[in-house]
Amino acid sequence: MRPRNLDKEESIRAIALQIIQEEGLENLSMQKLAKAANVSPRTIYIKYENKEDLLIKLFIDEVLGAYESAILENFDESMDLVSGIKRLWQNTFHYFQQNRQAFALMQYGKSSPLLNKAFRERDIQEGQFFAPIHRFLAHHANAGTIRHFPVEVHRALLFAPLFDLINEYVEHLDRPAQPITEKLMLDCCEAVISGILIKK
Repeated sequence: MRPRNLDKEESIRAIALQIIQEEGLENLSMQKLAKAANVSPRTIYIKYENKEDLLIKLFIDEVLGAYESAILENFDESMDLVSGIKRLWQNTFHYFQQNRQAFALMQYGKSSPLLNKAFRERDIQEGQFFAPIHRFLAHHANAGTIRHFPVEVHRALLFAPLFDLINEYVEHLDRPAQPITEKLMLDCCEAVISGILIKK
């Protein structure tokens, strides 16, 4: 049997993610979270100093680690460029299809100081997460398959379009028609790959 306090903490985190997804991060408060989790605010503050502390821990423990494992599934840094990028796109698309709450927090983390604060708190170095992807891109740049760019530029060129597609997918989940299909996602992936390849 699992300790009750561990079950309670996991419940608090799950409810926090649900509130973020359904109502937006701006509508998450410690009082609302306590009420939804059926615990006293004091219980929340025992675990988390404040809302920012909660978000940092959620981001690292509930989002980043799980996302890293999912995106790297069946990926190998020695893959050819096209196969490797397609695998990364498919893994990312599938993960966020099943984890809308994580996507909502990930989007917030990208546009706020949360990510840098989370990394500093855990002493996470730049590139520690997703290092196989960085090595994969560096290998293909050194091989002359793609142009040499800083890793931040490669990341923007390759993955910003994918995140925009996922955002469209999530926004259309409550609408009559869903334009973002897996086939469309892969077609877009091919277009992005074509754009970064060095033509020989």
